[in-house]
Amino acid sequence: MTDESSEPVEYAPVDTLLGLLERGRGAGWLWVKEDREAGAEAVLDCLRRETRYDRQCDARHDYHALLVRELALPVDLLRQQLDGADEDDHDRAREILAALALTGSVEAREVLRRYVRSGRWWQGVLDTLGERWPAPWWGDLAEVAVGRLDGAEPDYPSSEPWLSWRELVPERRRSVRHVQALAPGNVRLLAVLADGGSSVSERSAALSALAWRPPVPEILPLVPELFTAVPAELGARPVPRLGRVVERLGVLAVGDARVWVASDRPWLARLGLAVLARHGEVRDLPPLLAELERQWAAGQWCGSDDLADGLARFGPAAVGAAPVLRRFWERTPHSCERPSYLRALAAIGPGAMGAELAESLWDCEEESRLFAVKHAPDGPELRFRLAELQGSPVESEELRAAAARRLAGGNR
Repeated sequence: MTDESSEPVEYAPVDTLLGLLERGRGAGWLWVKEDREAGAEAVLDCLRRETRYDRQCDARHDYHALLVRELALPVDLLRQQLDGADEDDHDRAREILAALALTGSVEAREVLRRYVRSGRWWQGVLDTLGERWPAPWWGDLAEVAVGRLDGAEPDYPSSEPWLSWRELVPERRRSVRHVQALAPGNVRLLAVLADGGSSVSERSAALSALAWRPPVPEILPLVPELFTAVPAELGARPVPRLGRVVERLGVLAVGDARVWVASDRPWLARLGLAVLARHGEVRDLPPLLAELERQWAAGQWCGSDDLADGLARFGPAAVGAAPVLRRFWERTPHSCERPSYLRALAAIGPGAMGAELAESLWDCEEESRLFAVKHAPDGPELRFRLAELQGSPVESEELRAAAARRLAGGNR
């Protein structure tokens, strides 16, 4: 795991309890239920630090909250993190406590309500409560919240609870400038892109305009030269918005993409692979499989989900990808990509995914749980878990409804 403020963190081996919990795997949940003492130690270890590979994308909050509830762990550590000086620890603690309150923890609810009254990052906490809690749980905090604003504008005025309290907050007038947007035609935009003397900002502006228009196949011959190497430390990469413009071309870009994937320029090869993953044919499988293997060998955890989604389109024809997809599913710390591996494996080998689907009913990622709800093999254990999910106040309405339909004998 890496971020701007910390050194790389090594994950425990995936065949250990700690390694499974760090990755948010459902197998970790099931292990905890069998060995509660070891589970409590490992869960507390995870609570003390960031275990997400990408804190913007990877889910852990509800997963950890439900483990805390399952093991009846005290919330003292989370309370300390909420009140501490580390903002990242605070953010993590508030999300877990908010989920814990939904499971019935009165203590967690009161810890967060107290923080709104006196804590440093109280507006972030209030935003979380407005997003996740029923209105009666935060409605009576209006007076103290408005008082803490002291005439300032809320940090999150367009979300709850401020939407419900907007009459209590003085409305501020904002000056609005109306700018007449220029809309040059495609010919002019393509001329800018073809002009070797155009700056990166000019090319980016042209691509931004094209990105929202119908497909423009005339751009295809220009694509190999639409890159920038400034700043040099980032290496050569596409001019901003080029990927969006090429994506809109769909199958029209496949022929050129078959040439791009053989390029010795990594950025262009990646762009070609993205096109083939979304729109290629069975004959395009070899470069996709080779790229998946390359990413595995390089320990590259970001972006393989796009390849997995593309390979899923080919169904059993992509059976050669199954071993490496399973390794990614088992070992990736980037949990938000795991649903793609799960779906791809199920598409490539229908009927051969019983264990993975059953485990995924406890996965930290909602997409994994939802897919498992719809496709896990029938049996008493499935029905028990479906009933849990259907009644869980932490789960989304969509997932609860899917669990209810499966229990009722349908999946639609």
